[in-house]
Amino acid sequence: MSTKRIRVGIADVAVAAGVSKTAVSFAFNNPDRLSDETAARIRLVADELGYRPDPVAQMLTRGETRTIGVLTPQPLAVIVSNPFFGALTEGIAAVAEASDYGLSLISPLGGSLARAVSRATVDGIVAIGLPEEHPEIEQIRRTGLPIVLVDSTAMAERPSVTIDDQRSARTAAEHLVGLGHTQFLVVAIVEPGPSVHNVPADRLAGYRAAIADAGMELPDDRIETDTSTVAGGALAFARAWDRGLRPTAVLAMSDAMAMGVIRAAAERGVDVPSDMSVVGFDDVDVSAYINPPLTTIHQPIRRKGEEAVRLLLAAIERASPALEHLRLDTHLVIRSSTGPAPASIGR
Repeated sequence: MSTKRIRVGIADVAVAAGVSKTAVSFAFNNPDRLSDETAARIRLVADELGYRPDPVAQMLTRGETRTIGVLTPQPLAVIVSNPFFGALTEGIAAVAEASDYGLSLISPLGGSLARAVSRATVDGIVAIGLPEEHPEIEQIRRTGLPIVLVDSTAMAERPSVTIDDQRSARTAAEHLVGLGHTQFLVVAIVEPGPSVHNVPADRLAGYRAAIADAGMELPDDRIETDTSTVAGGALAFARAWDRGLRPTAVLAMSDAMAMGVIRAAAERGVDVPSDMSVVGFDDVDVSAYINPPLTTIHQPIRRKGEEAVRLLLAAIERASPALEHLRLDTHLVIRSSTGPAPASIGR
């Protein structure tokens, strides 16, 4: 025969300790409002009774959640399949946990970012890929939550952490131009909504600038878009191949997409790099270990997350933004996925 355990409440502790319920609350939430002796005695009685404070009640009392929100305009199923997000979150979590903060992932709720933010129980937000022109940005601003932007158009009143995506992409394209390539395909990150983020546009502008400087063009029919995942990269390349394109060089806007391109190319008998070169973007850890190891643009992904949380905690603690706009350095890492342009890969 089972017996139902009776939950010990704040009133039980108050009676046992001979104090008011307010004093019990102070002992756990504002101990500086009691003498050290009284606070210690109340906590001892509570422990003997098996009382544990309600975390939601503590949150409301203190006016803080000790939680940082990580906001992305893309669905979580897409985000978590991209190794870039894992590395970024690793940096975010390292600084957050060192400061005794937890993390909460926030993605569109019923298609609405503003609704998701309004229901989030967090002290501040690291927003990934959320530009000022996003249709819901004003609603998000009205929440009054401290926000730090990552990979977004800088806003005057919000701190941000970015890289120079256009210059970095230009470096990637220049590498392929220097190897003699003239037949390009860009595998671009699809934008999941109107004006969701500026990264794809900036990277595309960089690719186009380098190719134009070499006296060539990158027409729209040489650009395929999909999600920033391995599957997305494979599908984008397959569509281009089925349309009859035979590029000797592929510029992928993420390492995950580049890995998908290499896989899809192998399935079609295209060897990387002897038939076709591939350049990624990010330099996630696994990019050095795939076959062939991936030439890519290195960006300090973990540091992005670390710096974003540092700025956010400063904003939370000061109750006003620390208006720093950090632009971190990138560089090209040359591995075995790129080589001189072949005569053709016509099949």
